[in-house]
Amino acid sequence: MGKNIDNNMKYASAQNDVQDAVPSSAVANQYAPLQDTFGRTFDYVRIAVTEKCNLRCTYCMPEEGVDFKNGEQILSAEETLRVIGVLARMGVKKVRFTGGEPLVRKDIVELVRGAASTPGVQAVHMTTNGIIFPKYAKQLREAGLTGVNISLDTHESDKFMRITRRKGEDKVMESIQTALDLGFPRVKVNTVVMRGFNDDELDTFCEMTKDHDLTVRFIEFMPFDAHQIWETGEHFLSAETMIRHLKIRYPDIELASGTRTEHHIFNVPGYKGKIAIIPAFTRSLCGNCSRIRLTADGGIRNCLYSDEEFTLMDLLRGGCSDEDIVAKFRRAFNEKAKDGFESRKKDAMKESTIKFAGRSSMTQIGG
Repeated sequence: MGKNIDNNMKYASAQNDVQDAVPSSAVANQYAPLQDTFGRTFDYVRIAVTEKCNLRCTYCMPEEGVDFKNGEQILSAEETLRVIGVLARMGVKKVRFTGGEPLVRKDIVELVRGAASTPGVQAVHMTTNGIIFPKYAKQLREAGLTGVNISLDTHESDKFMRITRRKGEDKVMESIQTALDLGFPRVKVNTVVMRGFNDDELDTFCEMTKDHDLTVRFIEFMPFDAHQIWETGEHFLSAETMIRHLKIRYPDIELASGTRTEHHIFNVPGYKGKIAIIPAFTRSLCGNCSRIRLTADGGIRNCLYSDEEFTLMDLLRGGCSDEDIVAKFRRAFNEKAKDGFESRKKDAMKESTIKFAGRSSMTQIGG
């Protein structure tokens, strides 16, 4: 991980000032848990706090970019924290801030602090591309951020430039080191695996877990564009193929524990970290889904694969009660399909009535 990866004392003094987890306030839920018609309970919300991003990854955004919403077009901090408070009273325990790139939002530290102090919320995490994370890392840790997922698809500078259309591989590596040095309870590296591009680096990523307590997560390639073209297979490498590779490379690899998203997770004996494989395209993880998604402009999405959204912004700005917000979420998840494949079929049947909400980039959804 580079010459600085062993410098584990850089922020040692800061660790003494920061707790390892968000203080959990014991509260009686005011509302019944959020469930769907298949009995799944949703206790984890992913909130995109901006559509803007300082990278232009090829699988996320068209080369010409998109028209990002901003200002009054996105939820304010007050509105976002109100929604988090309502969801917490419905049993939501984990909040993740995404984007776009969440760190380009100027009030991101205040959002983290507000979420962390919300009664019932037990964990506040963030997904970042790592380009400017070192600048805010200590503030975020002190504000109550308990986990950070840092995206990195390659260790090679030229490949990084090709996939992100920007420079910065060294900054991402610095971010991983900084997160480890600051003692974040959860440090994860998100790697989208693409056949013929970075599948030859699987071993390099796995070796990151040898001496460091982090989780490397290999994510199936899931291309996205304005027409929801998920099915292209040119760069797809299945979760099963990745698992076979791991078992050949590490014959004594063992099963390990992880989150519900980490459908396959392993540990190499003697290694400090873990290796996870996320079947994002295969969709074998749908039965364990616990995620709520909220876009930066207030759209509730009950499934990453669905085109349908349930607008919350008009409600929030129209003097609604908390019960109105609860009802909107219940309606959205009462209509959730069994899995991602059924979501696509459902949308096809409703093609005449569903609008794509102007989404032309994954950065407008939050992933």
